Amino acid sequence: MTDYTDVRHAYDTVAADYAERLPDTRAETALDLAMVDAFASAVLADATEASTAPVLDAGCGAGRMSAYLAARGVAVRGVDLSPGMVAMARRDHPELDFAVGSLDDLPCGDSEFAGVMLWYSIIHTPPPGLDRVLAEAVRVLRPGGHLLVGFQSGTGTRDVAPAYRRLGHEVHLERQLYSADEVASRLAAVGVHEVARLVRRATADERDDQAVVLARRT
Repeated sequence: MTDYTDVRHAYDTVAADYAERLPDTRAETALDLAMVDAFASAVLADATEASTAPVLDAGCGAGRMSAYLAARGVAVRGVDLSPGMVAMARRDHPELDFAVGSLDDLPCGDSEFAGVMLWYSIIHTPPPGLDRVLAEAVRVLRPGGHLLVGFQSGTGTRDVAPAYRRLGHEVHLERQLYSADEVASRLAAVGVHEVARLVRRATADERDDQAVVLARRT
């Protein structure tokens, strides 16, 4: 299993600043949100009512995307590695359900969810650990369920600690870049097949291109 000690410590350290500076979807473009909307619509289209189609926001952070999904009628539950981030999520979105848990060992039952969203949640998992994370997402996803994965597009590793040092936080944090082809291929290997993808150029202060893959469990 991947050692996420540095990741957990980093997000516990920056949780309050993160929640203050990124309380909503201001970091997303209209294209990004269109993919999230398509995911939510696909989940709801298969349900007789929202409560019968629960969605897991895996790697929910401070809960901003959980709130976005809930506003679209989705019954959402959030899970995050960082207790500090979960505390912010519970503070800012008390109407929603959040729990602490790791992406490679989700505290959820088999086939529990009609949809799973990994919104920039795989970015701190190095390639050797990615298959386990994706397999866990599939384990908790019902047959026919929908999976959405958002991430920075490319190859290699970025050191993102300097951005937090400018806010006064001394942390160690790196993120991984993956191509849409690689993520789609790894998803197929664990029984989830691509429905659509978005790859867009970097905008504003973004350093890398962005990618989103929408898939469905067969």
